[in-house]
Amino acid sequence: MKFGFPVLVALVLIVSFGACTKGKARPLVPLALEPHAKAPAVALTEQGMQAYQTRKFDEAKRYFSQAVTEAPQSGPAHYNYALALNALGDTEEARQHFIEAANLAPGDKTIWDSPALHQYGNPQTEKETKEHRTTTSRPTFGGPPR
Repeated sequence: MKFGFPVLVALVLIVSFGACTKGKARPLVPLALEPHAKAPAVALTEQGMQAYQTRKFDEAKRYFSQAVTEAPQSGPAHYNYALALNALGDTEEARQHFIEAANLAPGDKTIWDSPALHQYGNPQTEKETKEHRTTTSRPTFGGPPR
């Protein structure tokens, strides 16, 4: 079956557009703390969220840091602090808090699926690849590792 040039161009544009929209990163937004969180931590988080949304990242970092101090076992608190650190360019400390957030909130899909955490890798995968590596040889075409 022959396609005309206009049909071929239309197909390429449709496929390209679909690929571009799939790769769009979701905006990074701070999360509310768990319902059982202490009132001071919730208030600090709300203030940090306002600062973050107005792009006052130094101020947001300060509020989120205090929220982590008030609620050290809160995944969202660590996640929010990591967002502010990341926005300020402190990627190494941000990475630590993104991973801590994921460890503290293992079922929180927002934290685990966040683009911010994906850029640092999945801590579960990192552990598995380090702990379960059995060989350093590469597999051959059509066969097991040499």
